[in-house]
Amino acid sequence: MYMDALNKPGQDHPSERDSAILETAVWRKFDTRLLPMCTAVYLMSFFDINNIANARVAGMQAALNISDYQFTVALTLTLVPYIAMELPSNLILKRVGPDRLLPAMVALWGIIAAMQGFVTGYTGLLLCRFFLGLTQGGLLPGLVLYLSSFYPRERLQMRISAFFSSASLTGAFTGLLAAGIIHMDGIGGKPGWAWIFFIEGLFTFSFGISSFFIFPRSPESARFLSPEERYYVISKLKRSRAISEDDGRDVFSWVEVLRAFCSPQVLLLIIVTFFNGVSVFGLALFEITIVAGLGYTGNQAQLMSVPPFVLAFIASMISAYFSDRDIFSFWCIIGFSMFYASTSQHVRYASLFLSMTGTYAAVPAVITWIVNNSAPHIRRASSIAFGFVANCSGGILATWLLGSLSPGPNFTAATIAYIVMSTGMALFSLLNLLYLSRENRAKAERRLSMAKDDEPEHLGDRSAWFVYSL
Repeated sequence: MYMDALNKPGQDHPSERDSAILETAVWRKFDTRLLPMCTAVYLMSFFDINNIANARVAGMQAALNISDYQFTVALTLTLVPYIAMELPSNLILKRVGPDRLLPAMVALWGIIAAMQGFVTGYTGLLLCRFFLGLTQGGLLPGLVLYLSSFYPRERLQMRISAFFSSASLTGAFTGLLAAGIIHMDGIGGKPGWAWIFFIEGLFTFSFGISSFFIFPRSPESARFLSPEERYYVISKLKRSRAISEDDGRDVFSWVEVLRAFCSPQVLLLIIVTFFNGVSVFGLALFEITIVAGLGYTGNQAQLMSVPPFVLAFIASMISAYFSDRDIFSFWCIIGFSMFYASTSQHVRYASLFLSMTGTYAAVPAVITWIVNNSAPHIRRASSIAFGFVANCSGGILATWLLGSLSPGPNFTAATIAYIVMSTGMALFSLLNLLYLSRENRAKAERRLSMAKDDEPEHLGDRSAWFVYSL
């Protein structure tokens, strides 16, 4: 075993052979123990924030006697506190500890998600949606920041894609679960749509409680790693600049928050994530409504909403493997253009496979691009949060585009907007690629003319020795 070799007297660092064994062992441990937990948490977050669409089709809107406009207001109200929590949550994550903060979020929103099943009127729905957004807002940026402290930059995109892809699987499973759960109509005197909230919310709460005993705080405290494996991981993370050489440099500073916001690569990708957010939230919340508008009803609509999400999951993993950020924007353009140009039920349904695939596959690639090109910790935490704030702000626009501003079943104005925004995603991604390429060339020239010790400290990603990921 490699442990025997590492424990030889006088051997402080693993040999090349032992390093190769460690390289395989440590990432396999993270992939089998840490990543599935993050994936499951993200999966449940999408279940609990988006299952209102399935409950709507199952009769919730009619039972509560609310209009389309009121339903859109409820969706918007979810995202306002959601957005407000993303930056502060990320800034305190390291101090509070992700092993405490993340499970607490999961347990709290699980309770609130289940309470939606007891709602009997519009006011109750608004209250539930507000507190659901408040308790869930910091989760996604927190998970990305959390994973970035365990994986080196070159390994991060595939892992972020793995748990982001669960968002598309959520759409598939939500439809299948809802199709089965609504048959519980009448049990306990509750309608089928209420049981969607009860079952999924209580499962989330139970998972959140168990997470307190499973999530490691950091690689140093991961009980499933040996001391040698911990040393190897920390060394690897520091060499790849995924974490700082000195934890003392990671103290909170508003200057670093401002530097994150003013970084050109962050600003360009904020625009991309906003455009992408309009598509992600629009399709997540309204895909089943779009399917129902094509002539499918009841359980048939629930089931027909599943296949596009499955293809989106597969495409997300392919996107991560090839680090592709541009081609899927063109899939969106083609998919939305097909929906706009055709009135055929079958063509419009087929267009969902392209638009949803492009939309969901772009998310992990763009978010990882932000993570890998931001340092040190506070700047990275802020950059991630800004990206998600933009993404969720796009979600607010989506709730109105597909909710009230562009009525179904044609959604004409919304479809035109999606075509324009998909084009914008491709354009600003290209601009960011050109900017980072130019910066890397300039950094290479600076490295030839100066020594690393001559460079000022605390430059983070602006250091000549920090090579931007393209």
